[in-house]
Amino acid sequence: MKSFLFLLLTVGLASADTQTDIEYARVGDLSLKLDLHRPAMPKPPLIVYVHGGAWRAGSKSDVPIAALMEEGFAIASVDYRLSTQAVFPAQVHDIKAAIRFLRASAERYQVDATSIAIVGSSAGGHLAALVGVTNGHAALEGTVGLHLDESSAVQKIVSLYGASNLQTILEQSTEFGLKMRVPALELLLGGQPGEKPELARLASPVSHVDAADPPLLLIHGDADPQMPPQQSAELAKVYEAKGLKVKLITLPGSRHGGDEFYDRERTGMMAAFLSAALDGPGKAAR
Repeated sequence: MKSFLFLLLTVGLASADTQTDIEYARVGDLSLKLDLHRPAMPKPPLIVYVHGGAWRAGSKSDVPIAALMEEGFAIASVDYRLSTQAVFPAQVHDIKAAIRFLRASAERYQVDATSIAIVGSSAGGHLAALVGVTNGHAALEGTVGLHLDESSAVQKIVSLYGASNLQTILEQSTEFGLKMRVPALELLLGGQPGEKPELARLASPVSHVDAADPPLLLIHGDADPQMPPQQSAELAKVYEAKGLKVKLITLPGSRHGGDEFYDRERTGMMAAFLSAALDGPGKAAR
């Protein structure tokens, strides 16, 4: 994966305004922070980016979608409590707190937060989808942060090779995938999905989709050995059954991540999806 700095240089965004380590909330003594990257334009539309790392690793400093700034988007890359620090749903509570903070601080940071998109990769794709389809869900909104009067709704979702159903993920996994997923789920849920069925269901985007959910773009490699491609297919199927806007892009031969997910073609696809006019669910912060 290319480093964020290298991406900035290769897409000609060295002049972009970057503010790092902005505290968006505190949980006890823990400071939760985000980095805000703005293109050189007034009040750009905002993307909240959620990094991957099997829910137990990763950092806001990894921003593989940085090329979207060239398309006119600001990107808020968010750190959240990892599964080594807190079990689910702490991760979702944190991300929703970041969205509320960004809405409350839009004028201060000169971004357009009236319509927010959420994008995530791998475990971050799972969390992005879950945040996107659970606006107003009492158990998942949480009470993190100082802006509980703000909406945590998002108006577009992009999940890159993410999970969607923690109740089926293990049966769909390859032997290699099981070596990754079993310990990762143990940390995330505090047990395996079969041992924590209600929590696994709560953590599964497919369980929450309703007619009010925002448009969704899914991108997954059909040879992914870590995150079963059936996971994206499941979420697309549920969206289709509800008559919601969804597009599933399958990359033939692609595995888990890789530069092809963030190349010019895929960046263009994401930009077109994120820029499309909203005329259905998700068009307003609810």
